[in-house]
Amino acid sequence: MTPSRRPLSDDLLRALLHEDAPHGDLTSDTLPLAGQGAVAFTARGDMTLSGVEEAARLFELCGATAQAVLPSGAPARAGDALLHAQGAPRALLLAWKVAQTLVEGMSGIAGAVRRMLDALREAGCDVPLACTRKSFPGTRAIAARAVKDGGGVMHRLGLSESLLVFPEHLLFLAEADRLAALAALRRAQPEKRLVVEVGSADAALAAARAGAEVLQLERFTPQALAALRASLQAAGLQPRLAPAGGVNAGNAVAYAAAGADLLVSSAPYWAAPADVQVRFERRADA
Repeated sequence: MTPSRRPLSDDLLRALLHEDAPHGDLTSDTLPLAGQGAVAFTARGDMTLSGVEEAARLFELCGATAQAVLPSGAPARAGDALLHAQGAPRALLLAWKVAQTLVEGMSGIAGAVRRMLDALREAGCDVPLACTRKSFPGTRAIAARAVKDGGGVMHRLGLSESLLVFPEHLLFLAEADRLAALAALRRAQPEKRLVVEVGSADAALAAARAGAEVLQLERFTPQALAALRASLQAAGLQPRLAPAGGVNAGNAVAYAAAGADLLVSSAPYWAAPADVQVRFERRADA
């Protein structure tokens, strides 16, 4: 974990707990549980760790104490200790599954990002991997944190902070006015880069001539990207090229080698979760 990393907000974490136990834990609250306990999270397999600080905080919000053994962003090997928590059994049981599932899901995303970046670096390609806003609704803050823990960046966090013109926008502009509208948009928002999604080489050249600084290439093959870069250079145009749609671990290196300036992908969001083993113990002195 980098020194600047802060766990997700308590409000978000409390919402996760409330979703799981909106009226308390019926089983634990009814049983005559006694004593004190301890919980240990351990990696079942190799993983890029993410969400462990959030998991520790979940235990704390339930009244236990907890410590992350490794930081988010760190590689963990099978058998490595990830987190320890101690407290009353009701507190431990209340946080348990939410904390475990959060670490598993976030680490799955972070690991997918890290594997793509490792493949790129091994191939000598120094391009960023930018993940989209197409995470499952309601999980964006969690997904974005996991992407960063894996070494990636966010393509855009939402509609409010960046300019991205889709063909669906242009559909509602008169065809004769579209290029002028793009140029006007760039002038009206001088602090923002103008990003335009295009689906053909002709549309890409037109958008670049209108001032697009980044071309989001929807479903371009690596070969089509390389040909487009040559056409843009011949025309004296130098927008950044960002392939999107179908970019994944299997083709990331090909896109980078073809001349992409960054890769845009939502594939890490659907990666299999990591596997975390959880062990409970009753404290000997309880």
